[in-house]
Amino acid sequence: MISLIDYDVKILLAFGQALKKNKKFFNWLMENGYPELGALSAAINSDAEALQWLLKSKYPQFGVLSNAIDGEENAFIWLKKNNCDFLLRFALACRKDPDAIKWFIENNLKLFIQFIQMIHVILQQQIDESADVHRRRIT
Repeated sequence: MISLIDYDVKILLAFGQALKKNKKFFNWLMENGYPELGALSAAINSDAEALQWLLKSKYPQFGVLSNAIDGEENAFIWLKKNNCDFLLRFALACRKDPDAIKWFIENNLKLFIQFIQMIHVILQQQIDESADVHRRRIT
């Protein structure tokens, strides 16, 4: 099962830009053989359709990663059970687990530390938006 650590740095840089909602890089990933990374960036940014695509594709680990980043306990269990150790650590670091963050720092994984920081911002924005009464829709 492929993990984030398995990608070339240039591809990961494009993923980082897509994570920031840069459409140019998102489209490049989608059109150049990396739809799983485009979909992962969208899923982390709350795109339910992208999440479902990942879960049904040959990259379910990335859909589960997105769920783990959102704090879903079953996702952590799935990652552990399926030996997705790197993705599990990544999700924990995104959830601000100090030991996981320390592991990335100790292993000098600077690019992934940047992704973790970006995801911290994304998660905080999602919290802020859900708490903003002006953004809520009444149904």
